[in-house]
Amino acid sequence: MDNSLNGALKKAKRKQLLKIIITSIIVVLILLPILYKTGNYFAAKSSTRLHEKLFLHNAIAEPNIQIDSQVTSSSSMFGGNIITNRSKNINGYLVQWSTLTSSYDWIRNNIDHNELIPGIHWSDTELYEYDKQTKNKVATFYHPSIQKNYDGVQNELGEISQMENHVAEVAISFDQPYTFQEIQAKIPDNLNIVWLHMTSPIVDESNGPSGMPVYGFDPSDSPKEAYNSFIDALEQYDANGDNETIQEFLTSNKNKPFDKVKIIGVMLTGQTENFKALENQDIIRGASVGATAQIVPYIKPEK
Repeated sequence: MDNSLNGALKKAKRKQLLKIIITSIIVVLILLPILYKTGNYFAAKSSTRLHEKLFLHNAIAEPNIQIDSQVTSSSSMFGGNIITNRSKNINGYLVQWSTLTSSYDWIRNNIDHNELIPGIHWSDTELYEYDKQTKNKVATFYHPSIQKNYDGVQNELGEISQMENHVAEVAISFDQPYTFQEIQAKIPDNLNIVWLHMTSPIVDESNGPSGMPVYGFDPSDSPKEAYNSFIDALEQYDANGDNETIQEFLTSNKNKPFDKVKIIGVMLTGQTENFKALENQDIIRGASVGATAQIVPYIKPEK
């Protein structure tokens, strides 16, 4: 009797265990696609946010840098990377610039600030910023507020104008803010205004601007429309209002017409000999050479 009861109990337990196993398998088979779709949904949302943030950053804070391609890499339901290939256009000559590898997961997305922030080379005779991957020199902007306590402002117009058979980009920093119309009257027609420096933070004047972000935009063919897009991009980029530099600029300039807005610097591109005309301009406080390219017979420099 006891043996029969024990046998029945064991058989019942096996059936119950089998039911649990089958139920678990069914639940897992149902949940796996749901989890997969849910994971992919949140990963895709985060990827889209990071793509948009990268494009916004390029639009407001990367002087004369263009995005050639931006693709998702190593993606999974948990996250992945976004690879941003970038270059500079210097009068029709494309110069390679650092590639960004930014990451995202369900909650966070992280721009590759390690490559965005330039390296600094210093020695007994030289101090300059450079792009970490390409090793090209980075053109440095100087805020007009850096006046009394910093004597490291570069003016390399004399050197670049003597460089033959090359095109170059040069960051021009003004002695004070000027309107776009005032700047146009001072810049020769054979040099291109490819970026307007609108604002940047001042942390410590005695240390200069090294590593500080700069904010501005490409005026292209329609400066007023480009300025309106710049304002919109600033608001989107700092939607939480955490960036003091951006918020101060928006407070002061958001409702101004473009012809009343003051500009503190410009990025120019052109053939090197054309920069000589700027050497004695009294509005120029600093001029920092960035990327350069040698002119070749089969690529005609653009205006």
